[in-house]
Amino acid sequence: MPLSVSISVPTACISCFASSNKSTASSPPLLKNLRFPRFWPWQKVKMGPLSVSPMGFGTWAWGNQLLWGYQESMDSELQQVFNIAVVNGINLFDTADSYGTGKLNGQSEKLLGKFIREFEGNKQVQDNIVIATKFAAYPWRLTPGQFVNACKSSLDRMQIEQIGIGQLHWSTANYAPLQERALWDGLVAIYDKGLVRAVGVSNYGPKQLLKIHNYLKARGVPLCSAQVQFSLLSMGKDQMEIKNICDSLGIRLISYSPLGLGMLTGKYSPSNLPSGPRGLLFGQILPGLEPLLNSLKEIAQKRRKTIPQVAINWCICKGTIPIPGVKSIKQAEENLGALGWQLTSDELLQLENGALESPQQMIQNIFQTS
Repeated sequence: MPLSVSISVPTACISCFASSNKSTASSPPLLKNLRFPRFWPWQKVKMGPLSVSPMGFGTWAWGNQLLWGYQESMDSELQQVFNIAVVNGINLFDTADSYGTGKLNGQSEKLLGKFIREFEGNKQVQDNIVIATKFAAYPWRLTPGQFVNACKSSLDRMQIEQIGIGQLHWSTANYAPLQERALWDGLVAIYDKGLVRAVGVSNYGPKQLLKIHNYLKARGVPLCSAQVQFSLLSMGKDQMEIKNICDSLGIRLISYSPLGLGMLTGKYSPSNLPSGPRGLLFGQILPGLEPLLNSLKEIAQKRRKTIPQVAINWCICKGTIPIPGVKSIKQAEENLGALGWQLTSDELLQLENGALESPQQMIQNIFQTS
């Protein structure tokens, strides 16, 4: 599916480009040879009925103490992270009703709603923010009505009138196939009731993705997006087949964990592992990532970019919308540096060869179906 891009480039920017492309003092600007970057932060791409930034921000860490060490004292910085993102053109934020551990369950949605309400910038910018939230396929959600109630609870937590994209967090086809149909009908119901502008799925493999697309289409509900783990660490046969299906059916692929939970940041090594559960996973995979990490480092140095910026840009160049997680101002600013330029075809090939030469791949999400 070709990317549909809405562009509004100020005249001043064109002048800057022109002045930087003069071959001699007397030569005219070589605008015909100018290669515009793939995306600038203010550009938008189409995702169903929505216009969203070419990269979104993920908020899994906002409330998760177990994996990401969240503390409520972080809320002030998280609000600054949100403001920096919005001011710089990011209008897509991904969350879920299950984000947050223990008594903080739903904290991510609550914070997003609060930050939207308290945003002091341009009102139009505020109104154009798109929240993509996911509803967990909990075993007690057995009817479409219970799914609708879950959506209404998310709306209450965020204190907004309509959700941008309502997503089914995972499929139950592998262990509770009868529940699956009720959840699909729940997606239809929240769309028909106008609780969401669009619907999507998460962790759906190629076979189930085709099934739910056809089911929703027969009910008059377009499938807007499919969110899966997709990165230089997750580019196996199934993930590429999901990407091809999305392209052929006009579904936008949202790539979560574009940095492999942090393994593609260059921050960690076999002798420098993160604390907590991630350390165990990293200890298994990092020793086999040297070819990929070397490729990332080489291109980052040549481009004067950081390793995370190169890894995220790869996802964008593949036509997906990455949603890297953010929990600090530094991370937000660094992620924004993934926009406004694009890897060459040779660089893409170098990275993908580096990934293929690395014996280890990211462990697939256990919730992803076939």
